[in-house]
Amino acid sequence: MSNPKTYEQLLRENAELTLRLEEASDTIDAIRTGQVDALVVNDAQAGHQLYTLKTADHSYRLFIEKMNEGALTLNEDGVILYANSKFASMLSATLSDIVGKDFESFVSDDCKPMFREVFDMAWFGDVQIEVKICRNDESVPSQLSLTVLQLDEGPALSVIVTDLTFQKNIQRLLKENNQRLTIANAELEASNHDLQQFASIASHDLQEPLRKILIFANMIRDRHAKDLPPESRKYLDKIISSSQRMRSMASDILNYSGLSTDTQTFDAVDMEAVVAEILDDYELLLQERNAEVTVDALPMIEGNRGQIKQVFQNLISNSIKFSRQDRPAVIRIFCEPSHSAPDDAGGIVFCHIVVADNGIGFEKEYQERIFSLFERLNNKDKYEGSGIGLSITRKIIERHHGKITADSTLGEGARFTISLPVKQPLG
Repeated sequence: MSNPKTYEQLLRENAELTLRLEEASDTIDAIRTGQVDALVVNDAQAGHQLYTLKTADHSYRLFIEKMNEGALTLNEDGVILYANSKFASMLSATLSDIVGKDFESFVSDDCKPMFREVFDMAWFGDVQIEVKICRNDESVPSQLSLTVLQLDEGPALSVIVTDLTFQKNIQRLLKENNQRLTIANAELEASNHDLQQFASIASHDLQEPLRKILIFANMIRDRHAKDLPPESRKYLDKIISSSQRMRSMASDILNYSGLSTDTQTFDAVDMEAVVAEILDDYELLLQERNAEVTVDALPMIEGNRGQIKQVFQNLISNSIKFSRQDRPAVIRIFCEPSHSAPDDAGGIVFCHIVVADNGIGFEKEYQERIFSLFERLNNKDKYEGSGIGLSITRKIIERHHGKITADSTLGEGARFTISLPVKQPLG
């Protein structure tokens, strides 16, 4: 039985161990910061071996140590010769738990066969692979970038380990959000279909009773107007006026819902001819309002003729409807040639057509609202209409891959600018 060590002996041994620990720590720190360029490793079978990096200068090692990715050097057997602090922190381990270990021991079991295959390939060319690295009781999704590195004693593999946890979480959230969006879009499409069906059916079903109301109301007014007291005639006129407005609204709703369901076909459209037809239809109304209309040269475009006609019909009728009582209506329709150039976004040639008038106009704060469904800025008893016309106009323009904007000053008229592609984009 050995003699127990004295207190002084224990103090000396403790001091020696402390000194060795400090020397080891200093050595590791010197290697990591590039203060030494070689390391002697005592191998039980192969004896002492000298490892040096040909590129192991001070700046290189500082760079490796400050990387945001893990950095490793593996020998031909896959043993870790070097690891930076980032890799140790990724595994929540110390460097002494990592250096000298087989790197494959840190790879999850399900990824090991794939890693072995890539490890063999990496000696012949750069390779990247995604694996899971084990950390305590969990795994870290990681990307490995393997590159051959020349050491004095032979080739080794430089491995950069990138933690993909954040990217994977983002991908998972994006996938979940995309799934939610897909479900929401499907529900929205179903809802829109139901609304379109309802609008179509409601508009059709409203037409017949409205037609009868108007017929019988007009019959009463025409045949018995003299027998009716003034107050009754007044109420009858209101019935007829409201019924006509409702019929117009039902027709406009039907047209609006149809824009979402009709198959779009595009042909060559002569906009000058379209505007001429509308002015011919409105000839008597224009004469009644003493309106002056000037139309400059308008281009040919590719579009749906019936819908383009409806656009100009809505805009011209608005200019007539909202003309001032104290002056003749003046309506100008012209193209701005200076803007007929390829659009920067896709090389598409747009034409910009303006419909301007000197009517009552509207305040600038309503420049967008006037295109909203059922939006009315004026008294419905004074100005006829359903409040859908400009909504239909915008929807038609958008279906033609264009846009419409409004500009006005109250009391000084309105200006509508239509931007349409001369040729419809493919697809």
